[in-house]
Amino acid sequence: MNALVDIRRLRRSFGGPAVLDGIDLKIAQGEFVALLGRSGSGKSTLLRVLAGLDTAPAQKLEIPARRSVVFQEPRLLPWKSVIENVALGARKPDARALAGAALADVSLSHRRDAWPLTLSGGEAQRASLARALVRSPDLLLLDEPFAALDALTRLRMHDLVFDLWRKHHPAILLVTHDVWEAVALADRILVLDQGRFSHEIRVDIEHPRRRGDPQASLIETGLLRELGVELSHV
Repeated sequence: MNALVDIRRLRRSFGGPAVLDGIDLKIAQGEFVALLGRSGSGKSTLLRVLAGLDTAPAQKLEIPARRSVVFQEPRLLPWKSVIENVALGARKPDARALAGAALADVSLSHRRDAWPLTLSGGEAQRASLARALVRSPDLLLLDEPFAALDALTRLRMHDLVFDLWRKHHPAILLVTHDVWEAVALADRILVLDQGRFSHEIRVDIEHPRRRGDPQASLIETGLLRELGVELSHV
């Protein structure tokens, strides 16, 4: 595997038991990886290290320089228009033109001059995604970006992220609590438990993946069990 991300023996603690306890992680160029785990398992800590927002000792820590993050909250600056917010991610002389193209990618051109506070939740998250994509990242980090959205908007965002991934083909690490979201989108799913990877599975199912597909349902049920959830009707 041609690894874009290569981490070995990564450890992070905050004065108590290790939040990340000597983990190894490789992500290939263009691979879509989902990360599941209970609250407090270390998912967001790992993402922050990959984003360069936190430091941690490791035997090896290779992360591409071009990387972007989309958080659960859009984090748009309310005093700047949508296109100005997106252009902040480009950091280039032609930032505004790049921002316009990124907004077109997420079907938000018609809101380019709007103020962030006038956007719906789905529109604000699309603007945040455009701001991340405008840098043409090699690694796109998604930290539960759909958690605050209603169910229908979340499904639309799934389709949008998949289409953008297929078009631009960055490596993606998606941190999520939604097991179906991981099954629907990812090539590979990791489960983090007490600072270590406790489970890994490849999802070799063609897209689009639909609930009710026997293979997808089997993977979803197995992952839920790994997370301590037993379904009485299964």
